[in-house]
Amino acid sequence: MDQEAFEQIVGRVFDRLPEKFKSAIDNVGVFVEDYPADEVVASLRLPSKYHLLGLYQGIPLTARGTWYGMSPVPPDKISLYRKNIERAGSTDQEIEEKVYEVLVHEIGHYFGMTEEQIRAAGY
Repeated sequence: MDQEAFEQIVGRVFDRLPEKFKSAIDNVGVFVEDYPADEVVASLRLPSKYHLLGLYQGIPLTARGTWYGMSPVPPDKISLYRKNIERAGSTDQEIEEKVYEVLVHEIGHYFGMTEEQIRAAGY
């Protein structure tokens, strides 16, 4: 699947999210990358670049104090690693469901959920 087709899937998946979540998301960019950068792999101590499907980088809503936004704040970032996600599904539908799972997982981190809380919620 090429980058454009994958990005269309990401757009459809985002549209499927409940409105109360979509409307609460602010100053976050969603980026599609083939694989995580070597620095990401090293910082997370991953065995290889093939193990990570997505990553949230930013300041979770629950960690934002009154200081947040007092000066310009760069957007938070959600990365979706296309080639790793594509390996998790054999059909376009399976890939779309995996994108949904990964995107919801990373949005959970944006809202301040821990890995354990996200996994307990089924993602």
